[in-house]
Formats: sequence, structure tokens, C-alpha cells
Amino acid sequence: MKKTLVSALTTALVVGAASTTFAAANPFSDVPADHWAYDAVSQLAADGVIEGYGDTTFRGNQNITRYEMAQMIAKAMAKSDVSAADKALIDKLAAEFSDELNNLGVRVSNLERNADMVKWNGKAEYTYYSHRDKDANKKTNDDQLLFRLEPSAEVNSHWHVNARLDASTDLAKDNADVNREHGTDSMQDTDVTLKRVWAQGNYGNFQVKLGKFAQIDNDSIFDTSFSGAEVQFGNKVTFTAGAGRQNMDNDSDFTQKFGVGEKTANYQYAGLGYGDGKFVGGVDYHHLNSDTFNYAVDEGAKANTEDNANIWLAKAAYRFDKTNALNGFYANNTSADDFDKAWSAQYSYKGAEAENKGTWGAWAAYRYLGQNTDLFSTFDVILAGQKGWEVGTNYAPFKNVVATLRYGNGKSLLENHDVENLFGRVEVFF
Repeated sequence: MKKTLVSALTTALVVGAASTTFAAANPFSDVPADHWAYDAVSQLAADGVIEGYGDTTFRGNQNITRYEMAQMIAKAMAKSDVSAADKALIDKLAAEFSDELNNLGVRVSNLERNADMVKWNGKAEYTYYSHRDKDANKKTNDDQLLFRLEPSAEVNSHWHVNARLDASTDLAKDNADVNREHGTDSMQDTDVTLKRVWAQGNYGNFQVKLGKFAQIDNDSIFDTSFSGAEVQFGNKVTFTAGAGRQNMDNDSDFTQKFGVGEKTANYQYAGLGYGDGKFVGGVDYHHLNSDTFNYAVDEGAKANTEDNANIWLAKAAYRFDKTNALNGFYANNTSADDFDKAWSAQYSYKGAEAENKGTWGAWAAYRYLGQNTDLFSTFDVILAGQKGWEVGTNYAPFKNVVATLRYGNGKSLLENHDVENLFGRVEVFF
């Protein structure tokens, strides 16, 4: 990407550089691949402050020089209609590359290089859902309002600290729902909850995380977070391994929970991943151990009590072009006798982009989510312990606003009841 970036900007930048006299710092010294400036310029590009290249990544086998980086910063400094957050980011970059900018004839005030060390992102989110068991004539409706903050603090050029804070409220009752009184599967709390907090170190093709954060396969059967450590090696081919403790009670879709004693499991996982252009894929393994898993069993089957969960998962996604894509996964818990498999196949057409008003997408999927494997499901209308079809669409009516609708129709795996689920969400990003 760096080669593409340099080529795309050469014509626009070289004219202004032709008569420049170089002094002081070496303008041809490369900016290291893991330098924070790459992420900063990517953010400015995503916000439309810097133009001239297609995506916002800096990958490839050629680093950007400090002089080339300064040229991009100079273009950003010339813009007047930028947000306060982007202006702070530009000032921070200008301080870092002040010598090179001065060589370009761009005056830089004495800015503090550590300014704007903490970035704040977040969203406000309204969600409505209706879960219906037709055979049992049961229905659960709920609407929730969530407020989320996600700060990120720079420690140095390699380390960052990240966090997620959530607070939600029950709109129908206009109060907290800490006892889950409004809807049997409502989980709301107006108290601000620290959902995630971790330190992350990036060293080229090596990354380490320490704290409470999302693990691999959080896009399928582990949509949660755990407390521990993770390391990752590689670029196109990656190896990821993590270990720590996983709470199985508060956020889990594992409906049988633990039979006795400890509700937190010792947890380890490892996975191999591959990503190159249109195709991404991976094979992962998760191991959880605690006093007792009380697995769901078919009618008439003997109780399946086990101290372990051993889950294997394979996943893949392929994007044919800008509009059409397929993705899916298959998982198996070898420690369970029943409902031990979970899988999904989905076709997607386009997709709403929060930063681009008017973009939209649609998808259709079939999912089979055995509750003894799909422990922390990420899906909204085919739930853990169900199988069936899902259709959905999303749309960005305004910049940084996305509306999503989902409909699911299928069967519950344990009772074989007909189920029908609805889901609607509006997200406002900031």
C-alpha cells in the first residue's frame, strides 16, 4: 500500500519539493512500520482530510520516508474545514515532524508532541427485539438504549491502552433493569460498566494484549471478552494464542450454565489465520475447564456432565467484488454429546458504511447454533439453541448513523418448537 500511496501522491507533492533545501534531520529516513503516525494519517484519510489513495492502510514492503510523511501533513495543515479531533491529530503530527515541515517552508509552532494522547470514540444505540416461541405461545419484547465510550490512550510509539464503558437503560419502564424484570432475556444496567480494558503492544509483525478484551471468534461463538493475555505473530499468515479466565454466567448464551460451584472457567485458545485480498480464513481451538458443565441433552438421553469444553472452529470469507460476498463457519464441541455443532452460511450484498450517507446492504443466511457449542452467540434473530433462516438489511440515512433490521424464522433445537424473531437497531457513532 505504501508503494501505491507514494505513487499516487508523487505528482501532487513533488512540484512543491523541487526547490526545497534539505538540512537538519535526514529527510530520507524511513518512518518505522509500527509508528503511530501511520494510524493517524489513516484516520485523517478516512475523515477526508487527506486524499489521493484508495484505502486507508499502510501495508507493503516499502516504508514512507519522514519527508513524504511531512508532505502529507503539510497538505492536511492547509485544510481549514476540519473537525476539532482532526485538528488535534494534525497538530500532533506536525509536532512530531516539525523539522521536516520546517525544511518544506511550513511554519510549525512549538506544539507539545504528547498532546491529544487520549482519543474518545463511541456511540448511542437504540435496539428493539421480539423473540417468539409459537408452539409455547410465549413472546418476549424489549427495547434498550445503550451509551458506549471507547477511549484509547497512547503510552509510547509501541504501546496503547484501550477500554470500553457501557451503560444502558430500559425505555419501556424508564429505569434500570438490573434484575432483568422487563423481558426474561433482558440484560440492562444504567450503571456504567467497564466491559473491556487492556494494554496492547505492537512490534512489527508481533502483537501482545494484556487485560480484559475480546478473543478470537468474537464474530461467531465468542462474542464476549475474557481476562488474560494474548500474543499474535505474522502478517498474511498469523498465529494467535491466548489464556486467562472466562466468566460463564453473566453474558453467556450457554443456557445450562454450570451445574455446580465455580462459574468462571480456565480458558485457553489458539488459532491460525490467513488473509490476502479477497479471501480470509482460519482454524481455531478453544478449551474451557471448570467444576462442571451441565450440557443440554436430547429427550431421553442421559445427563451429560463434563468438566471441559473443547471446541474446534473453521471459518472463511470470500469477497467476489465490491458488492457480493460469502462467509461462514463450522464449530464442534467434542466434549458434548448433543447440540454439539454450530454453523452458519451467509451471502451479503453491499453493506451500509457509517461514514458514507446513502450506503446500504442486505443479506440472507442459514444458521444452526447448537447451544453446547455456541456459548456466546453474536447473532440476533437465530439464537443459541435454534436453527433457521435470517434475512436483514442496513442503511446509512445520515453520516455516522446506521439503521439495521433483521428477521429470523426457524426451530428451537431442544423442544423443536417454531420460533420467530425480530430485531431493529439504530446506531449513532461519534
